[in-house]
Amino acid sequence: MASRIKLFIPLIIFVILAGIFLVVLKDEDYDPQSLPSALIDKPVPEFSLPQVGSDTVLTRADIIGKPMLLNIWATWCISCRVEHPYLNQLSEQGVFIIGVDYKDDRAKAQDWLGRLGNPYSVNLFDKQGSFGLDLGVYGAPETYLIDSQGVIRYKHVGVVDDVVWKGTLKPMYDKLVADAAN
Repeated sequence: MASRIKLFIPLIIFVILAGIFLVVLKDEDYDPQSLPSALIDKPVPEFSLPQVGSDTVLTRADIIGKPMLLNIWATWCISCRVEHPYLNQLSEQGVFIIGVDYKDDRAKAQDWLGRLGNPYSVNLFDKQGSFGLDLGVYGAPETYLIDSQGVIRYKHVGVVDDVVWKGTLKPMYDKLVADAAN
């Protein structure tokens, strides 16, 4: 009898896991794209990094002062290539974007920006990924919305496109710009 019950253990485990899966799917707040950041409402971590196009080293104090998108990108990132033309459009519309070239080759990054355009007002070179690690980066692309005081207000994982910009980031960015003007 006990050996017959053992035959049903995999089925029981499957039913339990399926039930948990269904409960999660019915949760209206569940977002499979969401990778929350522990840094929301906390300052951008301190850093000291060179720029992609020069050996000039910048720190946190050099980049704060107005609302921005902080975009993590790399030449090895296929999704970054998809996102790049849209970032160029946002930059042309006056959106302040700081780039962080993450775990990349500097020469390839300079070539990329020369060929595809440079949407970044400042572009930091994070060769070792230390700043990315401090930010809690999972990969590229990731985009952080930062207020004028240098506080992280939102993190988006994945490509920034028209849907993400207009539906999520733009309303928050516009509010940060308005708050900074007051």
